[in-house]
Amino acid sequence: MRNLNLDQLQTLIAIADLGTFAAAAQALHLAPPTVSMHIKELESRMEAILLVRGRRHVELTAAGALLVEEGRKLLTASDDLLERVQRCATGREGVVRIGVSAGVSNRLLPLMLEALSRSNPGIEVRLEAVGSADALLRLKSGTLDVGIVANSPRTYPEVRMIAWRNDPMVALIPAAWKAPRLVTPKWLAQRRWASFAPATQMHGLVAGWFGQAGFNPRPFLSISYPGALKSLAAASQSAVLLPLEEVEDQSQSNEVTVHHLSPALMRPMSIAYRHSPAPSGATKSVLDMLAEFATEQGQALVS
Repeated sequence: MRNLNLDQLQTLIAIADLGTFAAAAQALHLAPPTVSMHIKELESRMEAILLVRGRRHVELTAAGALLVEEGRKLLTASDDLLERVQRCATGREGVVRIGVSAGVSNRLLPLMLEALSRSNPGIEVRLEAVGSADALLRLKSGTLDVGIVANSPRTYPEVRMIAWRNDPMVALIPAAWKAPRLVTPKWLAQRRWASFAPATQMHGLVAGWFGQAGFNPRPFLSISYPGALKSLAAASQSAVLLPLEEVEDQSQSNEVTVHHLSPALMRPMSIAYRHSPAPSGATKSVLDMLAEFATEQGQALVS
């Protein structure tokens, strides 16, 4: 048996609801012969009589009643499928895999996801904690769609990187310490300090900050979890170096104080995505959302 024609099914349901061929033709904006042809072809496909014509109204047979009952579900499912396809095609639905490096703020990330949920509730984001180098490799291989990464000199033809944020680094100091207004490499090198683990962008930035001033101190602790680093400062165990947007929630704390660095130290971040093949509509929606949280001036993430 051939597949059902949904237009013919819709005609049958209209006749069932309105009672006559003429009323169904008017409601569906069809010519009366077209309505008759729909029912004739539908009965042929079903190999069953679906309607019995009376003087004033049309009555459904048992087979017709069953087809109308189940047909309503098919038309609803068809409408839902069409809506989902359109949402997917316009970037309002889909799955986007995002690789997030350790330097991305635990405060900023929930704000971004909340913004995406409000604007595009049909998009499912799958986050993976992954280093910047690995994120670029996975973008190249197609197992990630977007990466929030440190700037990297290594690039791939399939991957495009756009400057995204350039946030100041600060020192989070235990409140019991007598810290200067601006923390210098010399002052901090003489005290216990902690920051991100080796092989991360943060570690390299901090090492360079000390090195330019002629210092090469060893950190008290290296760990790539901002929450754990902040806990060290709150417990008066160590000063920590973190991006300002990571410690803004500590500004009113009685346990720590936030100090800018001298010389200033900035943490650059980029958005990387596969541009060959072109990103999906859902990926473009995620990139548009990320652009709203950018601090770098320039073009949109996807043109």
